[in-house]
Amino acid sequence: MPTVTSFFDKNHQTPEFIKDKQKKAKQSRRSFLKSAAGMGAMASLSTFSVSAKAQDSLNESLKILVKTEPWLTLDATLNHLLPRSTTGPSASEIRATAYLHQVMTVQPTEQDEKDFILKGVGWLNGYANSEKSADFAQLNFSDKEQLLRGISSSRAGQNWLNTLLGYIFEAMLSPESYGGNPNGIGWQWLEHQAGFPLPEKGQRYFELPTRARVDMLSREDYDNKRLTSSRKKAHQGTRKA
Repeated sequence: MPTVTSFFDKNHQTPEFIKDKQKKAKQSRRSFLKSAAGMGAMASLSTFSVSAKAQDSLNESLKILVKTEPWLTLDATLNHLLPRSTTGPSASEIRATAYLHQVMTVQPTEQDEKDFILKGVGWLNGYANSEKSADFAQLNFSDKEQLLRGISSSRAGQNWLNTLLGYIFEAMLSPESYGGNPNGIGWQWLEHQAGFPLPEKGQRYFELPTRARVDMLSREDYDNKRLTSSRKKAHQGTRKA
């Protein structure tokens, strides 16, 4: 496969991990929402919080992280995609960068996806320097907006931005143990009550024993088969009628 050198390189093809995510989203949206949104026993958000000391430690780590690449550019991009406003939390407030860092360094994310995210940083800064003679993070809001709109006109740019937007939503909706959504700020904005108990470090989905993960997948497969069977029966009944 030819090497892709920029967002505007016509050799770019939509990565397989994106195609897989789109396919899985169509097949298991119902199962995902049941598990991720916590539709079990309900509990108020006030029962879930992280100590002030732990919060300070996480915030300090994040400040150090975003001083160097690629996180300087990723942080600037995420915060431009979801800026501060009076209508809801920003990428900074939901700690989207911290969530993405955990996706890239802790969670079992496919290497192709991580490579694509990192290549996008280089492509974006290359584009920024060619158009504005500066790296993306150094630009003002207007220039950043112009560049992101520019790359969104390409397939590679769309894929890259959509990948980051997906992680912004995950950061807003996931339990805090995954790195984002401090003190349930995203849930509070959406007026959502999370399930209880919430997973702590050591209990996250990728840390579950193999058997438990197999059971989860089996349940999802079972639900999908039941849905398919119901649709077939409904279709057959319509034909008979």
